[in-house]
Amino acid sequence: MSVIFYGCISMDGYLADKNHNLDWLYESGSAEETDYDIFYKSIDITIMGKRTFEAIENIENISSLYATSTNYVFTHDESLAVSGFIPVKGDVVEFVQGLDKDKNIWIVGGNTVLAPLLNQQLVDKLIIQVAPVLLGEGIPLFTQEVGLKRFYLEEVKQFGPFAELRYHKIDE
Repeated sequence: MSVIFYGCISMDGYLADKNHNLDWLYESGSAEETDYDIFYKSIDITIMGKRTFEAIENIENISSLYATSTNYVFTHDESLAVSGFIPVKGDVVEFVQGLDKDKNIWIVGGNTVLAPLLNQQLVDKLIIQVAPVLLGEGIPLFTQEVGLKRFYLEEVKQFGPFAELRYHKIDE
């Protein structure tokens, strides 16, 4: 199993603006300018929080964009308005530890899902795209507990206006 965070942040480290809005990202470029399609083909399972789901649920044909993966949304809701997304409750760490060990898991967002996994050293890779935007405030990518977590840089790519940094966890 490989647990991977793949997402885009502002240059000052925010996933979304202070209102959980992603307009700044959509105005910066598109997934077509990145390796998203290649990345997604390697994914078996996606996991996201409710706010991330709310930010993407109204994208045209969203179900078709996540058609080949099993998609989980951490929420207190019993059902979701978009087919192909499964609501789940509970502890994200226990949930991930209970998944098939042969699966690649994409942590779509946000920091409330990512932080507990980082705290338990469960994130194997970070693929972070950086958009040429400064938000000044917003929802930060990293909110994990204090403690050293080491990654090494595997690769740096440029896709149009985006820089992509690929990191792999160093096992200590």
